[in-house]
Amino acid sequence: MSVNLSAPVAADLLAINGVRIGVTEAGVRKANRKDLTVFLLDEGASVAGVFTQNRFCAAPVQICRDHLAAGTGIRAMVINTGNANAGTGTAGLANARATCAALAKELDLSAGQILPFSTGVIMEELPVDRIVAGMPKAIAAAKADNWATAAEGIMTTDTLPKAFSRSVSIGGKTVSITGISKGAGMIRPNMATMLGFLATDAAIAPELLQPLVKELADGSFNRVTIDGDTSTNDSFVLIATHKAGNAQITALSSAEGEQLKAALLEVAQKLAQAIVRDGEGATKFISVKVEGGKNEDECRLVAYSIAHSPLVKTAFFASDPNLGRILAAVGYAGIADLDQTKIDLYLDDVHVVVDGGRNPSYKEEDGQRVMKQQEIVVRVVLGRGDAAQTVWTCDLSHEYVTINADYRS
Repeated sequence: MSVNLSAPVAADLLAINGVRIGVTEAGVRKANRKDLTVFLLDEGASVAGVFTQNRFCAAPVQICRDHLAAGTGIRAMVINTGNANAGTGTAGLANARATCAALAKELDLSAGQILPFSTGVIMEELPVDRIVAGMPKAIAAAKADNWATAAEGIMTTDTLPKAFSRSVSIGGKTVSITGISKGAGMIRPNMATMLGFLATDAAIAPELLQPLVKELADGSFNRVTIDGDTSTNDSFVLIATHKAGNAQITALSSAEGEQLKAALLEVAQKLAQAIVRDGEGATKFISVKVEGGKNEDECRLVAYSIAHSPLVKTAFFASDPNLGRILAAVGYAGIADLDQTKIDLYLDDVHVVVDGGRNPSYKEEDGQRVMKQQEIVVRVVLGRGDAAQTVWTCDLSHEYVTINADYRS
């Protein structure tokens, strides 16, 4: 089940000039499911990415970093589900390279122009033969308006595909943006999400893409958590094809740069929030807002402390306003000089705690009313400064345990 999330409508997703996508069934892990996706990029496209900070990162993550650093010009991406190709050692690296080489041969490119992505079960050998066998079908199916199918093709335990688009006028030209993401468990991104791909036809200086993708990740995917686990395969990629006809954006701080960044961030945040809304077993979507901090780092620290707490998350699942659990999470977040007498706590419009103690006007039934909602805002005011940060999370239900107990079945 998901929280106020619906499947994308294919007709609502904008094709991006210079990007074609093909999807097929390769039988990577299970039969009769879309599990192999290829992105084909026109020559001249620019690509940047951010990846997991988990030191036990998957083979495709290592290859992606190498290929992007080489600067040879990325022309295609290959994505498989069902197998993460993580925890596979030197054989995993060889298999990721073999996948790139096979797609490069099909497209008359060099292997260094291919980015590989994998998601699924860890510590199992990648079935390269099945992936390679499926490539011709995926390439033959490639078309510009295939985003909805691609969103389905990268799913694992997701219950719904995730895709969003928007357009913006920049310099009198219409710029299109479309993105897809996947993820429902093992979600505590640290530089990215499970998998996310965002494309635009905007003309933008290629050297701006790397700082831009990091800024977008920090404002979206790096603000979500489902279970506090950072995946071995987290990847978030930004593609610019430069075909919209706008004057090239040469500074992110320019008016045009800010316009593009705001539109991209809107889509990235929708994709990130969709992951939380579709969290494994989730029944509630929770925004944790921490205000009044000395700096953004300590606000983020407190927000994640609340969002990661199993006791807090299970209380939300039960609609139980056991709100002392939130205060406890604030207290152990790691702020050594925190003054508890300055802390206020709100549940939506309900003022629960004032100056570190229970608000005399707070009523249990008011807290329970909010806790029964599908969407809830937790707001903590630290009383230490003007900084603020927001993190999005979900509750923790029986279903989460069931899904992860049976994940490899």
